Amino acid sequence: MMNHYRYVRWMFLALGLTAVIGLTVMNVYSLYALHDNKVQSSVEKQKRQLLEYTNQVRSRFRYPVRSLWQLDMQELQAALTSPSTMSHDLLLIIDDASRDSLFSDIYMSTPDCTPCERFGDPVWQYRKDIGSFEQTTNYSRIVSDGLAITRTRMNALVQDYRWNTRVIFDAHNSMTVTLINSDSREVVAYLLFVIDQDYLVNSYMATKLADTFGMGDETGIIVWLHDWTKNEVLATTAPDVPYSYQNVDFIQNFPDLLNNWNLKATFTANPDTAASKASLNRNLFVLGVAMLLLLGAFIFMFFTAQRERSLAQRQALFLANVTHELKTPLAVISAAGENLSDGRVTDPGRLKSYGSHIFNESQRLRAMIDRLLDVARFSSNGIPIRKVRTSLVPFVNDYLNRKSSYLKSYDVNLRVDADEPVPEIDVDPSDLQSVLDNLIDNAVKYSPDEKFVGISIRSNGNFVDLSIKDRGAGIPKEYQPYIFEKFFRVEDALTAQTRGHGLGLSIVQDLVKRNDGTISVTSTAGKGSVFTIRFRQSDKVTEEQTTYTADTKYSKEQEPEHVS
Repeated sequence: MMNHYRYVRWMFLALGLTAVIGLTVMNVYSLYALHDNKVQSSVEKQKRQLLEYTNQVRSRFRYPVRSLWQLDMQELQAALTSPSTMSHDLLLIIDDASRDSLFSDIYMSTPDCTPCERFGDPVWQYRKDIGSFEQTTNYSRIVSDGLAITRTRMNALVQDYRWNTRVIFDAHNSMTVTLINSDSREVVAYLLFVIDQDYLVNSYMATKLADTFGMGDETGIIVWLHDWTKNEVLATTAPDVPYSYQNVDFIQNFPDLLNNWNLKATFTANPDTAASKASLNRNLFVLGVAMLLLLGAFIFMFFTAQRERSLAQRQALFLANVTHELKTPLAVISAAGENLSDGRVTDPGRLKSYGSHIFNESQRLRAMIDRLLDVARFSSNGIPIRKVRTSLVPFVNDYLNRKSSYLKSYDVNLRVDADEPVPEIDVDPSDLQSVLDNLIDNAVKYSPDEKFVGISIRSNGNFVDLSIKDRGAGIPKEYQPYIFEKFFRVEDALTAQTRGHGLGLSIVQDLVKRNDGTISVTSTAGKGSVFTIRFRQSDKVTEEQTTYTADTKYSKEQEPEHVS
């Protein structure tokens, strides 16, 4: 049943951790999706700006000739026999267009369009000084090419075309407006406008790029006006950034005009996307901290519960052991007392033996009760501390003298090393004696073969170190973090045969901490342990002491030597 509950606890821990991680992953995905939507929205906005820019350029070309479609094409066709009979309304429109810096020259040709077939045949050129057209043969190849392209396309379109004007571009060289009699499906005339490329690029399109997209790469977009036939950059919003086709994210063509040119753009981090990125990073940081705290809380609560459960089990085992050990001396005392009270024992030798049993078992019982009372008092901080200035070397010397009978009874091999001099410390002597009692008792109790106790006293800077060494069973590495916990005992064959309740080292640690010291252990299984206690030295240093190193084998015939 206990194993079943254990598996259930682990299962719920796994489910809780899975839920936390799953929710975190979903939140991270949502944050990234929100950021991506923000970036994509910004990119789509910039793409719409590119399209709007090309439409504005298209409108710029059409604006000077916007009124041509309002002309009466039948009347204009009848009047187009010579410049002198040409429509006054047409001339007004042409005159306005001629004053636009976008066009350098304006030409007109009739439908027979001989220049479309043979370069050098006469066409009509508009002259602003006379306000009319004049026939000329002095024109560039741009004029003949533009008229030829327009005538070819209109021959294919005129029969199905429903409007009275049609605009056709010869790349960035010319714009030709075809005037059409939509009733008879005939071409009335061709008006060719030669484009001033320098004005178009430098005065209009480059300025428009800067106004629309801003200058520099910090605006979130870099735009190049590019002639793809010549691989030439005509204008850009970031002159310091070299053009490379590999860096192009989007290409926008011009609708129905400037066939050899297009806009190439690369998208960079603009203030909106930068703010979104910063918000994403902040949210990820907060989410990460929250997840770690939540996971830590889950794990902490689980292992705390596990530890409390283990502590409860150890307490239950402790109570069972204590109950058993209390019953043993009580049973001996009760049996001996019963025999004595019944008068069945009259022999002096047996009376002495019974008395010794009663005395020894009562002492054992008293020691166990005192140990339990100490644990209770330490847990409730009910023991007052009385620190006095203490020199460790004389203190240890006196202690070993008082402990000599105990050490001789177990045939202990003792070694003591002390520095010269050793500073004094502020400590409660009663607490220090209890610490030595517990550590030396453990060293003897858990040394199945050689009963060795090594005591070392060292000056270490502003501290004094007191070490207790043995050559006993040692403590396995995996148990060392827990040996100072209440009721904890290393589980092996030796401890199973040795009496104990897992309280001694817990009491030692409490006593050391009460005196502002620290305790540590280094141990190897099968080779013994070293417990090191460190106290801060007192402000005043005692007089110089003689260095003492002694190896003493305690036996029934030899008294222990003093540590000096």
